[in-house]
Amino acid sequence: MADLFADDVPPPTTVHEPAADAPLADRIRPRSLDDIVGQEHLTGPDGAIGRMVAAGKLSSLILWGPPGTGKTSIARLLADAVGLRFVALSAVFSGVADLKKVFAEARQAAKAGQRTLLFVDEIHRFSRAQQDGFLPYVEDGTVTLVGATTENPSFELNAALLSRCQVLILHRLDHAALCKLLDRAEELTKRPLPLTSDARDALVASADGDGRFLLNQAETLFDVELEEQLDPAGLAGFLQRRVAVYDKDREGHYNLISALHKTIRGSDPQAALYYLARMLTAGEEPFYLLRRLTRAAMEDIGLADPQALVQCLAAKDAYDFLGSPEGELALVQACLYLAVAPKSNAAYSAQKTAWRSARETGSLMPPAHILNAPTKLMKDIGYGKNYAYDHSVEGAFSGQDYWPEGMTSETFYEPTDRGFEARVRERLAYWEEMRREKRNPSDEE
Repeated sequence: MADLFADDVPPPTTVHEPAADAPLADRIRPRSLDDIVGQEHLTGPDGAIGRMVAAGKLSSLILWGPPGTGKTSIARLLADAVGLRFVALSAVFSGVADLKKVFAEARQAAKAGQRTLLFVDEIHRFSRAQQDGFLPYVEDGTVTLVGATTENPSFELNAALLSRCQVLILHRLDHAALCKLLDRAEELTKRPLPLTSDARDALVASADGDGRFLLNQAETLFDVELEEQLDPAGLAGFLQRRVAVYDKDREGHYNLISALHKTIRGSDPQAALYYLARMLTAGEEPFYLLRRLTRAAMEDIGLADPQALVQCLAAKDAYDFLGSPEGELALVQACLYLAVAPKSNAAYSAQKTAWRSARETGSLMPPAHILNAPTKLMKDIGYGKNYAYDHSVEGAFSGQDYWPEGMTSETFYEPTDRGFEARVRERLAYWEEMRREKRNPSDEE
């Protein structure tokens, strides 16, 4: 592959001080790893990054975390901390030609004794083939790769690439970390934000853990001359509301639907309603949620409350009839009904067990006495012989054996003692006792 690399390469990408008129988020970027806020579990002395810096040896990394949590700043400062040449690419705007050029430059720099840290933002946007292209250069030390992603690496990155990198998880910035960013912004601009204390808290809450978004909003406030401080209501009118971070085909989608399902299963109507609201306000398709609620009704409630399924189907019809936003109340009602209903997964467990048994015994014929005999030949060979019509028997229960010959009866459905299933349990026990008595008349004595 030596022919890919030129003898003369451009100088490495360097990090410049931001211009005086640069966006506030750029001007306030941390100057050292100690200035990173909210990620002390990584950058502190006992954190993975802190230990690497102390040892002066950096392994390839994947930084996984929400937007605006410091991934780019950490990568840049890591290069400074361990003396590596820093090169940055965005997977959104780069292709194979850009990668070849970077690797060629890194090879030339290595000959001069300068190792390269290659930072790839949004690394999950590269195709699987492009991700494979990193492997030889990471393995031979041409580059130390630091990739940044907002998506779960387990789903979005090749296993081969993941096996060569350490995945570090960045936390969304908490209230204290975001307040530190505002303090630094006020110190840099030498101006206080024109906000009341409550409005300042509301501004921090609106950032939803995203430091970059918070600083952009703060810059908007710094850029205007206000005669009086804004209260929360004034702030809401002044700034645009932030759209919830939510990709319907990404991990955040599956995390929230998992949370909704499990809070329903855990009988917590308040938390269930919260996650339902999170998804609806973020733009989730209501019919998707209705399908998931219906699934929960069957999987986690079943016959403990047969009305749960009815409530979900009625909610679907109501939403279909009313549309949004009026119809969303039907989803709320169904969600709350499921959360407060008695729980049972007996039907769900019965399905799995019965399916397994059917696969194992699928060639066995039902007993002849319960087979229809539409022809004389079928009657002659015993189809339908001695069948007991239950409605003609006392108690409408014959107690006949309905299992295939050569197969003993199995128990798939075991109702709980909760809700309606408690009555079903009693009924099954009664039938089982009658069945035993009919098959063993001597036991009646």
